[in-house]
Amino acid sequence: MTQSSLFATYARADLKFVKGEGAWLTTQDNRRFLDFAAGIAVNSLGHAHPHLVAALKDQAENLWHVSNLYDIPGQQKLGDRLCAASFADKVFFTNSGTEALECAVKTARRYHFAKGHPEKTAILTFEGAFHGRTLAMIAAGGQEKYLEGFGPKAAGFVSLAAPDIDLVKAAIDDETAAVLIEPIQGEGGIREIDPGFLRALRKLCDENGILLIYDEVQTGVGRTGHLFAYEESGAVPDLMAIAKGIGGGFPLGACLATEAAAEAMIPGTHGSTYGGNPLAMAVGNAVLDVVLEDGFLDHVRQAGLLLKQKLAALKDSFPEQVVEVRGRGLHLGLKLTMPPVELLAACRAEGLLAVPAGDNVLRIMPPLTVSQDEIEFAVKALENALQTCAAHGAHNGK
Repeated sequence: MTQSSLFATYARADLKFVKGEGAWLTTQDNRRFLDFAAGIAVNSLGHAHPHLVAALKDQAENLWHVSNLYDIPGQQKLGDRLCAASFADKVFFTNSGTEALECAVKTARRYHFAKGHPEKTAILTFEGAFHGRTLAMIAAGGQEKYLEGFGPKAAGFVSLAAPDIDLVKAAIDDETAAVLIEPIQGEGGIREIDPGFLRALRKLCDENGILLIYDEVQTGVGRTGHLFAYEESGAVPDLMAIAKGIGGGFPLGACLATEAAAEAMIPGTHGSTYGGNPLAMAVGNAVLDVVLEDGFLDHVRQAGLLLKQKLAALKDSFPEQVVEVRGRGLHLGLKLTMPPVELLAACRAEGLLAVPAGDNVLRIMPPLTVSQDEIEFAVKALENALQTCAAHGAHNGK
């Protein structure tokens, strides 16, 4: 007989948090942890940010939900701001990243359908990708560990072994609708995609009349020190999914598109009951108020540089444990010689939270508001945790 009423789909840590303030969390038994997981890159402005709290309280006291049967002024405002700050002309709001990606894939297929090419449904993706947990998005990610046991893999997704432009050229055929890629793979192990490859991909998509889709669910809204990670490459997409950071902890995602890509998404082709409701729009607009303030992204870049430098020093001090420091801005990772969950357990004992990822990487993603003192605390905690792991490894004769 199970002891919990919850699905056993998570290996939950025995930590019961009851309060969050900035980058810090407090448990039921009054232990404090520095949160360098940020709800898996969600709490972009930390916990209980005063501007977000005020916006949500104000909206909650007035109107929660009406559905998309009516105009929602906050949607228009947030959509206009996202378009003004990106390549996009159109926005569709969702509740999550995986829904935003579903919207992007549907939009790409509908684009070709409307142009008289209903056969163009295939989406090219890349090994190591993670695009969410719906049946379609586990097929898009292509990872066996997420596909196992869930029946036939959804059709229409072709996973390529590596971001190699020759592989993409060889894979494009009459059924190809789009290429879907994360500018930096997050769950896959903070694996950066060469900006030159993204530019070559953009050119190849244009030459073949197919669409380029970015998954910026994790990297978007300031995480890399730019509003969107693609900006550093100069290769703009046709479609882009965002989520996580734009809600600052509130469930919110969005599919951004050019006018041409979204043209075939006419009334009745897509929808969401909750997507873009007044509560989510109030929080999303409040997040942008802060992230678009003068100097905010400069702070993210400076904090990211400081943290990466200190992580590089740790790598030099622990060469038998740390193989590589990866990532940009505050979207960083340590590739380890040990399973990341071992270092994570040692970090928790030091009062630091992080996130494991694929390819033996520990993800380090603090709130974008992180201070220098908090970075110093985190690095010292990591150092102590690495020493613990090194001693444990020596004890076991490794």
